Amino acid sequence: MKAEEQLAEVGANVHTNGASKNGYANGVMSVRPEREPLVLGNPTIHDVTEKIAGIAEGKLTPKFMAALLASALLAAAGVGALIYTFAVGIGVWGLNNTIGWGWDITNFVFWVGIGHAGTLISAVLFLFRQKWRTAINRSAEAMTIFAVINAAIFVLTHTGRPWYDYWLLPYPNQMHMWVNFRSPLEWDVFAVSTYFTVSLMFWYSGLVPDLATLRNRAKGKIAKAAYTIFSLGWTGSTRNWQHYEFAYMLLAGLSTPLVLSVHSIVSFDFAVSILPGWHTTIFPPYFVAGAIFSGFAMVLTLMLVAREILDLQDYITLKHIDNMNKIILATGMMVGYAYAMEMFIAWYSVNPYERFVFLNRATGDYAWSYWAMVTCNVISPQFFWSGKLRRNVLFTFILSIFVNIGMWFERFTIISTSLHHGYLPSSWHYYSPTWVEITIFLGTFGLFLVLFLLFCKYLPIIAISEIKGIMPGSQPSHHHHDDDDHHHEAVSAAGHH
Repeated sequence: MKAEEQLAEVGANVHTNGASKNGYANGVMSVRPEREPLVLGNPTIHDVTEKIAGIAEGKLTPKFMAALLASALLAAAGVGALIYTFAVGIGVWGLNNTIGWGWDITNFVFWVGIGHAGTLISAVLFLFRQKWRTAINRSAEAMTIFAVINAAIFVLTHTGRPWYDYWLLPYPNQMHMWVNFRSPLEWDVFAVSTYFTVSLMFWYSGLVPDLATLRNRAKGKIAKAAYTIFSLGWTGSTRNWQHYEFAYMLLAGLSTPLVLSVHSIVSFDFAVSILPGWHTTIFPPYFVAGAIFSGFAMVLTLMLVAREILDLQDYITLKHIDNMNKIILATGMMVGYAYAMEMFIAWYSVNPYERFVFLNRATGDYAWSYWAMVTCNVISPQFFWSGKLRRNVLFTFILSIFVNIGMWFERFTIISTSLHHGYLPSSWHYYSPTWVEITIFLGTFGLFLVLFLLFCKYLPIIAISEIKGIMPGSQPSHHHHDDDDHHHEAVSAAGHH
């Protein structure tokens, strides 16, 4: 074969990604297929700044105002129901002597679980150098902060006398009395507050370079003053970047064990009891996997909406959606395995009370809740074995909502079905929430959306500095859009042959 023909064939292999499995095609070494880019549209560095910073600098749109107003009204309804609860007492909830925990703890565990994916995406994927995290980590971190705020509402309110919640803090007092450190409720206070503090610091430290960008572009006096204060005098010098990268790495290292510890401690609310259905050692890993599962689903729900409304298809690509769906599939199978192991251990234990609880979950009064949980959490993610469905935006959005519904039902099933049938028939009760509980729960969604919408409008929803670091031009070893480099590689391959 002539050299010209070899060169032409190699060029065809390069531009069609027609490499064979062993790296050779027709006797000529072919170039490895290029990876799918994480930023589409071939934007310049300036284009990235204009696009992302322009969201914060633009005027309020009618769509944004309508969404903000609807969310605020929902949040206001929740606040009203909370005030009514404080004034009258938690007797207005549907709790009874048998089921002392209902929607309050169900919603607390649900919101703590939602907050886990933010730290996982940012901290764990950062430590593993996963570049695809850069388009979604900022929103995920913000979601963590807002979800933990909602969780705190329930953990403080369900005590019945929230004005005495400061008793949960170990401080010197005139009563000469310390908190009970053996109480799981006390563990929640320390775990959730620590998680919130570290997550807030992690989120804010990542914002500093982008706040400086907005400071330099701000035209209004108030906006410029605010961005100046919160950008902490950032100049972009080498010294600034060295300190920033060290602090970010340190906070990522601190956040990573928190992902595992916080929901493990939340699971101890149940696991350290002697109640059949709760007293099991699988709860810590089971709760962590479920939290990551539901957290990623919520991130997808929010990011897909933001992707369409803010026109971010070039930055939140199908590659990002595909990767997140793979994690949902993996964690969904972990959750399904935990469900199966719970049933198996209940049978294997030969404990009649343990056996009854799990049989009652599947066939008793709350069977509808159990099978809704199994359908949404175990069966529905199996569709993501299909690569086409993983990249179908509408299907992913619908399924992410199903996962969130299923994870709420999981928490409800764990609590209610383990409590509603006591050892004596006289203590058997059915639990139904009242309008107050339902309104408070819906109000937390309103608060969550209000905070997220304000974040999207006034802060960079995507990390500008990090996106620039993964663009083709910033990586010398990547040649996504450079035909001259492809040509030189083809000439080199033909020459060596």
